[in-house]
Amino acid sequence: MLGLRVSLPAIARRFDSTEIFRSTRSVVLCAAKGPRPRYPRVWKARKRIGTISKSKKLVECIMGLSNVKEEVYGALDSFVAWELEFPLITVKKALKTLENQQDWKRIIQVTKWMLSKGQGRTLGSYFMLLHALSEDGRLDEAEELWNNIFSKSLEGTPRIFFDKMISIYHKRGMHENMFEIFADMEELGVRPTVTTVSMMGNVFQQLGMLDKYEKLMKKYPPPKWEHRRIKGKRVRIRAGQLHGFNSTNIAYIGNGDGRGEGPEELDEQESEEERIARDDLEMSKKMDLMSS
Repeated sequence: MLGLRVSLPAIARRFDSTEIFRSTRSVVLCAAKGPRPRYPRVWKARKRIGTISKSKKLVECIMGLSNVKEEVYGALDSFVAWELEFPLITVKKALKTLENQQDWKRIIQVTKWMLSKGQGRTLGSYFMLLHALSEDGRLDEAEELWNNIFSKSLEGTPRIFFDKMISIYHKRGMHENMFEIFADMEELGVRPTVTTVSMMGNVFQQLGMLDKYEKLMKKYPPPKWEHRRIKGKRVRIRAGQLHGFNSTNIAYIGNGDGRGEGPEELDEQESEEERIARDDLEMSKKMDLMSS
């Protein structure tokens, strides 16, 4: 009993000390009320420049330079030296501006510089580089780029690359290379476009390969309808008479009030030849206005 009576004050003192410690700690925590002050960061400029103006400055930066690789690369490196991240959007917009100006040499230089930095390695960038090389007359580099893309992608190679290479060889009269690309397309199961089929058919006719031409037309018959956009409206035109805009060859998709028609309504509209013939005069007037 004596031991218990003596130990009670000691236990009480311990509880008091812990309560005092907790209270002082809570006071310290509550001393900093509200959010801590935010200071402006030094590495971020307050005046932000948009990507459009940056792309214009990038184009102006390299337009006055010579075609020396080191000079152009040095100017591009100095342009992006103070960027925290690589300005990929700015470079892409600058490439689009150069493409509109048809400055193929600058496109080749900027694209190769971008790829050397490990940025923008997409099929769109490679296709732009392939197109620029073909327009600049660098056939060897274009073929080397095509072989690299085709060997890496194989079945995943987009159809647009096959069409581009066939058009490049067709312009230069390299028929054997056209046949090789077309054979690769058929082996991989890539369906050619109407333009590619027409180019291959013209080559077969020029070389007197009428049997292959007939097989080609039988395997890939021309479509009956093609889509065009005239003043924001989607128009279906007969593929055989694209240049003669007759009213009987046109079927509008849309009611004119901003609402489109469904597939069933479109089929009914196409099958009503009498209705189209009855509105011949009115449709011809519309097409005259559109062509003007």
